[in-house]
Amino acid sequence: MHLRHSIKAAVIGLAVVLATGSVAAPARSDGVDPLAPVNALLQPSIFDPIIGLLAAFPTPYKPYTGTICQSGSPQCIVDVIAEMKARLAPLAASCSHDAIFSLAYLRVTQNVKAAADAGYFHDRAWLTRIDAVFAHKYFDTMDAWKAGHTAAVPKAWQLALQATKDRTMTGLGDFMMNMNAHINNDFPYVLAQVGLTAADGTSHKADHNAYNDRLDSLYHPVFDEETARFDPTFNKINIGNVDEVLVGAIMRGWREIVWRNAEALSNAPAALRPLVEQEISNYAAGQAQMIRQVFASRSSTARDAYCATHHG
Repeated sequence: MHLRHSIKAAVIGLAVVLATGSVAAPARSDGVDPLAPVNALLQPSIFDPIIGLLAAFPTPYKPYTGTICQSGSPQCIVDVIAEMKARLAPLAASCSHDAIFSLAYLRVTQNVKAAADAGYFHDRAWLTRIDAVFAHKYFDTMDAWKAGHTAAVPKAWQLALQATKDRTMTGLGDFMMNMNAHINNDFPYVLAQVGLTAADGTSHKADHNAYNDRLDSLYHPVFDEETARFDPTFNKINIGNVDEVLVGAIMRGWREIVWRNAEALSNAPAALRPLVEQEISNYAAGQAQMIRQVFASRSSTARDAYCATHHG
């Protein structure tokens, strides 16, 4: 428990630093990047040795009994990508602020497929089920919200989706709000449902950790695409590799917390599970409140006008 709270405190601190570090480093007249020496040393992967030392808690194997992607077939991700594209198209065309996360999630899923196709993961079937179940949890949440079934929508998602509906966040704020809700609120349940341990007793944490490096490669291209299509201020944070390191650290912290919460869900006695679920909900909602305060926007008029001619 102390480890989980320490990680959470670190993530909150890093998020504040990221949010307040939105001023670009001054350019030098001689064209030399003053941050070049720092950039050469700082990479998000500097945190991986620490993450690697955080061993998985022994969790019994539990066979997956869900109905989504039972086979673990690669076709599952192909189908998810097709649905994501179909859902993104009208959001982008209408310049809905929901398009920010919809686009980012599509790009992440396409990257997952490429990684799986290249043999990046030890257990491809497990990773494929995780991807499909995770995506359908997002689809179900969006459908429930759109249908007005707000009681079925978790608190962190209510805060995120209300903010996109009201157009009260910056583009980066929308991204962070939605990412927080999907990772911190949804992901523990997906991991616990699909299973943390293989039939031979091997933990899946190595595959879970492995995707951190893949995420690192996505920040710049995805942020650039969000900037080009939806919000010209999306990528205003520009402090060499420092911003990338901070984002990478935040995501690693969140994903480590997710794994620990999934372990708690999997191992807690029935009488204690509601307490674990409440902690997950409270943490995700608390992160959402912080993000909302830091990334609030006074007006989206300029952003929406830009999107109208650039959404693609």
